[in-house]
Amino acid sequence: MRTRLRVPITCRGYSNVYTTVYHCKMKISEFEWNDGNWPKCGKHGVSREEIEQVLMGNPAVMPDPHPSEPRMRAIGTTTAGRFVFLVFMLRKLGNKAVIRPISARYMHQKEIDHYANKT
Repeated sequence: MRTRLRVPITCRGYSNVYTTVYHCKMKISEFEWNDGNWPKCGKHGVSREEIEQVLMGNPAVMPDPHPSEPRMRAIGTTTAGRFVFLVFMLRKLGNKAVIRPISARYMHQKEIDHYANKT
C-alpha cells in the first residue's frame, strides 16, 4: 500500500561534533507500506499517519550508520506534538521519490530534551 503525496524539497545542513544533520523538505511521491515494513513500524504504537506527519513536517534527518544499505534517521514531531524517532529509506522508482519507513518509535524524555536543546 502506498500513500501518494506531493511535498516541495529544500535542504539546509549543518555539522556538529557527532554527525551532519539535514533539515529537508522533499518532493515525495508516495510512502511505501507493506507486510515487510508496517509490522516493525507499528509494534511501538506509532501509527502510519504519525510517521507520515513527521516526514512531511520539518524533521532533522541524518544518515544511519547501517552498513549494508543506505538508510536515513529522522527526528520530528507529529501534528499532536509527539516526538518520533524513525529510520527510513529513500528510493527512486522511475521519476518518483518514495519513502519506505523501516522502524519508528516514540522518543524518550531524555532524547526529547537533547533534541530540543539542539534545535
